[in-house]
This record gives sequence, C-alpha cells and structure tokens, in this order.
Amino acid sequence: MQRLAGKTALVTGASRGIGRSIAMRLAADGAIVAVHYGSSAAAANEVVRAIEAQGGRAIAIGARLDTTTGAMGLMKAAQSSLLPLAGSGKLDILINNAGIGTSSAFEATTEEELDRLLAVNVKAPFFLVQQALPFLNEGGRIVNISSGVTRIAYPHIMAYNVTKGAINTFTLHLAQLLGPRGITVNAVLPGIVDTDANASWLHTPEGQAHASSMSALGRVGQPSDIADVVAFLVSADGRWVTGQMVDATGGSHL
Repeated sequence: MQRLAGKTALVTGASRGIGRSIAMRLAADGAIVAVHYGSSAAAANEVVRAIEAQGGRAIAIGARLDTTTGAMGLMKAAQSSLLPLAGSGKLDILINNAGIGTSSAFEATTEEELDRLLAVNVKAPFFLVQQALPFLNEGGRIVNISSGVTRIAYPHIMAYNVTKGAINTFTLHLAQLLGPRGITVNAVLPGIVDTDANASWLHTPEGQAHASSMSALGRVGQPSDIADVVAFLVSADGRWVTGQMVDATGGSHL
C-alpha cells in the first residue's frame, strides 16, 4: 500500500547516503519526491532514475546551502518544479537532511569552519522552513536529521555537535509554532551509519568492530534504518508524534 500517494516531498542532500535512502523510501510509499543536491547533478539524476525504475516519480533540484540565498532559492525552485506536479500545489513533506561534518578538534576549529557548519547545518534548514511556510499543507510533516551526538558527550567534533544541538532546539519550538496547523515537526538522531562519508574508516575490520561495539544491537547502522524511521514519522501512523528527538542510533552508548 502506498501510504503517501499523491503527497509531495522535498528531501535535501538526497543524492547519496541517508538522504538518498529517505528519498527512495518516500517515493516507494507513493510520494512525488524532489531530490535535492548541492554539487553532484549526476548523482541526483541517478537517484531519480532509480526511483522511476521502481515506478515512482521524482525530480532533481540543485541548490547550494552554504549561503542563505541558496537555501531560499531552493524553495523557489521546488515551488516552480515540484509543487505543480501535485493537484494541491502544496508541499506535504520537508526533510532537512543535508549537512556537513568536520574532523577538526575543538582547539583547531577556525571561525571560517564554524561559520560554514552553521550555514549548512543550521541556517539552511531555518530559512528553508521559513520560505516553505506558505506552501506547507495543513497536516504536513517536517523531519530534521540531527545526530546522536546531542545526547552523548563526544567532544572530538565539537563544532558539528553544536550545530545539531541547535537543530534539536529548532525542532522543539517549530513543533509548537506549527501545531495549530496540524503540522508535525520531529528530529531523527542517527548514530554511526554506513555511508560514503564514513567509508574511509568504517570499511576496515577495526572500524567495523569499533562502530558495532557502540550499538546495543551489535551492528553498524544502515541508511535504510534511518529512512524507515522517517517514513513512519511522515505517514499517518506518525500523526500524534511531534516535537520529539527520535533516537535512531541502535542504542549507542546506553
């Protein structure tokens, strides 16, 4: 059963990793999906082809999110290319997944690096939601991809952690603001997930053993593990869940 039939969804950072998996899952559930990419049009178009091969509908939209102008422009692009595909001309689902990380220690983090992290991980979702408000359907869904580092002490990537803490706060207050419109807002907090971003250290016996040992379930997370949680939250089954930080770390550091 296609639980999201006729719904429109915009997934940022959907050309690879967790975002790709979310886009694929929402399309499989019937949504018309805008696959956002920052730099790789080829990768985004490959996701669109994969969705279409499974009988779904999708388009690719490019926009840089390291500037406020780019974030605002993304919603304008969605308005002109995604929303007309739905009868309502409205956006039903917004997934703020795009983000960047850092490997810099706290002592070595520069102002320039922190500014870029804040721009992509915090300012972009903030202004994208702001621009989306007039187009969000009553009863719509917003899911922000945060991180499990917001509930554990992991100071090795301090600057990144700070941005995800901001996303949790944003989620909480946005849920209260949009509640009267029936719009739910939640954050999903992944742990270590097997994506391209982690491949350099995770695809080694030592990396696998280390990452698996952190989880109570004894394995490394997969993008589909996160996508399935998002799929629940944006479906009718998730209608009574809002303002929550949903831990999807596989029980890391319990």
